[in-house]
Amino acid sequence: MGLPEVVGRDAWLRARRALLAAEKAFTKERDALNARRRELPMVLVEKGYSFAGAEGPVGLLELFEGRDQLVVYHFMFQPEWDAGCPNCTGFVDEIGSVRFLNAANTTLALVSRAPYEKLAAYRETRGWEHPWYSSYGSDFNYDYHVTLDESVVPFEYNYRTKPEWDALPNNEHTQGQQPFDLHGLSCFLRVDEQIFHTYSTYGRGPDAMTFTVTALDLTALGRQEPWEKPAGRSLESPDDHCH
Repeated sequence: MGLPEVVGRDAWLRARRALLAAEKAFTKERDALNARRRELPMVLVEKGYSFAGAEGPVGLLELFEGRDQLVVYHFMFQPEWDAGCPNCTGFVDEIGSVRFLNAANTTLALVSRAPYEKLAAYRETRGWEHPWYSSYGSDFNYDYHVTLDESVVPFEYNYRTKPEWDALPNNEHTQGQQPFDLHGLSCFLRVDEQIFHTYSTYGRGPDAMTFTVTALDLTALGRQEPWEKPAGRSLESPDDHCH
């Protein structure tokens, strides 16, 4: 395993100050990127979607729980599965309390394609309290491109078409037998009784929301994944995959 160079304290401090300057610049770039995200146009949600939840059938408006913003985590849980995706499970395990999110007039909800009974049972085994809804029988997963089935909608994931994915090396996203689910996160805004879609992100987009990877990014060994640089600091054991 390749480890960092060993130096004296003065040399380390010079290197750390140089990195600090880059970190500060990145923070300003991130603030500017967040501003661009808030300036994105939005799309009126005109289609009616039906979900199954703890209180029975509900529409998209009910997922807001009376608040003005809704963050939906598209949790990978296909109808034929008996348990949720391990990576999605780890993501939700790290969410913790959302009281401050709620205080900012924003609701978090999980949505999956599996029938609600399976979601409720899995939720109980994990000890989660976050609301979880089934979109089974609805177009919701397909319209927001987390269920890939070319017989329903044209293939699109993370804003790439199937030919664009097929042209990429080491591509796993188009290799599954359709229909198959992937993960993502979508944001919605409610203005009176109208709902607007403001943002969606896929792939590694939700990464920064998890404590573990954020903490590991500060360490010498990092996330210990093969794609990271510098090379030679990854674990030997493979990652869990959902498909």
